Amino acid sequence: MKFYQAELQLGPYPRGFHLITPEVLKSLPELKHIAIGQLQVFIKHTSASLSINENADPTVRLDFESHFNKMVPENAPYYIHTYEGPDDMPAHIKASLLGVSVTIPITQGELNLGIWQGIYLCEHRDRASSRRLVVTATGK
Repeated sequence: MKFYQAELQLGPYPRGFHLITPEVLKSLPELKHIAIGQLQVFIKHTSASLSINENADPTVRLDFESHFNKMVPENAPYYIHTYEGPDDMPAHIKASLLGVSVTIPITQGELNLGIWQGIYLCEHRDRASSRRLVVTATGK
């Protein structure tokens, strides 16, 4: 069994859903040494999340942002945690809904994603700083 791990720091992204598959792959070149296994990508933050979805049409990412903003609005009168700004509590809720990690099969040294799938950084803050990811590959 082989184990590889890297920590990846992404630069600041604007609020929205961003395709980061190339950055993830670049962070762990040892992936090519795994014939069969899994890649886990974990984000070390509570106001951003990860997801796997459409990687070809960027309007899908715009629609995700529009929907999540409607589903989890800013300035809801029942929010108590508001001292970091109106986008903070909604960002925590959105991150919990989407999750902090994704797991992808590795086959013959490549991610075994569907033809239209990619890894998203889901940035839920208006002015976020850089984000740190832990990328771990295991397999034979």
